[in-house]
Amino acid sequence: MLTRRNFTLTGLGIAMTLANARSGRANSASPEFEITKTDAEWKRLLTPAQYDVLRKHGTERPGSSPLNKTYAEGDYRCAGCALPLFSSATKYDSGTGWPSFYAPLDGAVGTTTDNTLIFERTEVHCRRCGGHLGHVFDDGPEPTGLRYCMNGVALAFMAR
Repeated sequence: MLTRRNFTLTGLGIAMTLANARSGRANSASPEFEITKTDAEWKRLLTPAQYDVLRKHGTERPGSSPLNKTYAEGDYRCAGCALPLFSSATKYDSGTGWPSFYAPLDGAVGTTTDNTLIFERTEVHCRRCGGHLGHVFDDGPEPTGLRYCMNGVALAFMAR
């Protein structure tokens, strides 16, 4: 028997499913990226923390990444597929507790709309493997005015 409570719960479930589909979050084996792997392959390749952030859209604790205070010359690469994403020349201390950059390397990242919180955010992902990196905000320094707030666990630093 269909009760008002069951009807309401079913409607909420459908609404949540549609909202998640609209958020543009990529499946871990999505064919839209050059590098695709099964969930099991990603789990074998990545550490548990990397898997949580890159594949499950998690967030590391602020201030927990040694990359937050790394300012050597080099490139920050995707921890999932090693694609160069950011240059140390665009890194700055945003005071947020996460590695921050004012610009990615050309063609390195993609963005999607993230509606998982009360307000809309712009999610940043690796354009090659789709790994979740963090979010971009419009409160950064010149010349772009953007703050690419990245999870350090999603990055690998390669010194020059």
